[in-house]
Amino acid sequence: MSTRRGIALARSRRQAGFTLIEIIVAFAVLALGLTLLLGTLSGASRQLRDAGDAGKAALIAQTVLAANAETLNQPMRLDGEAEEGRYRWQLEVALWQDPRLQGRKQPIDPGAARMLRVQLDVQWGDGGPRQQLRVVSLRLAARPPAGDAP
Repeated sequence: MSTRRGIALARSRRQAGFTLIEIIVAFAVLALGLTLLLGTLSGASRQLRDAGDAGKAALIAQTVLAANAETLNQPMRLDGEAEEGRYRWQLEVALWQDPRLQGRKQPIDPGAARMLRVQLDVQWGDGGPRQQLRVVSLRLAARPPAGDAP
């Protein structure tokens, strides 16, 4: 009978379940895995939000350039806001200077067309390097008649 009792006791010890240490280790591994997963997901959502903001900034830049297409033939400076102040933009049109002729007098032909440098900056958020879009281009503009603006 003592052997039966010993066998029953051995079975009950084997079927007792997990120890407290095993459960704590399992929870620690689970917590570590969930922390890494949530960190990855939050990073992905931030990248998605940044990409959406950059896409909106590109659309705003396209809209500003299209709305001012007729006035981009002379030097000027404009600024404004979009989406209730969330996006700020600044448009600057200036005469283009040939970098090879820096410091020297550049020949001026009064009847010739002139090259203008168009720069549009769109900023959002705190305006850091990841929250800024700059579009720079050159535009050929006919010289205005003598009586018009310079």
